[in-house]
Amino acid sequence: VQLEESGGGLVETGGSLRLSCAASGTTFSGYTVGWFRQTPGKEREFVAAIRWSGGSTDYADSVKGRFSISKDIAKNTVSLQMNSLKPDDTAVYYCAAGSITSATVSEFQVYYWGHGTQVTVSS
Repeated sequence: VQLEESGGGLVETGGSLRLSCAASGTTFSGYTVGWFRQTPGKEREFVAAIRWSGGSTDYADSVKGRFSISKDIAKNTVSLQMNSLKPDDTAVYYCAAGSITSATVSEFQVYYWGHGTQVTVSS
């Protein structure tokens, strides 16, 4: 199973980007799919997640109201729409897929990681 992210890049403060995560070797059916981000010297942090079955979502407080996660069943992809971007959003963004471990959408056991895509927000 491979996850591939796309859509990263350089954007000015206040701008928007849309990241996509595509899976090969499996469908996302039954999985929770999430986005995490990491900057040098810091731990990888949760950004957003969506349950493929039912579509429940969850977000980190730092991105609520600005980011939106969605799924495309026909394309077997998960997207992260990022609006009102800030320099603090600069990071490598990773797609992850795994199984549910609790009633909280953001809590799931990650089985697969993508290689990441760089998002840079200039001030």
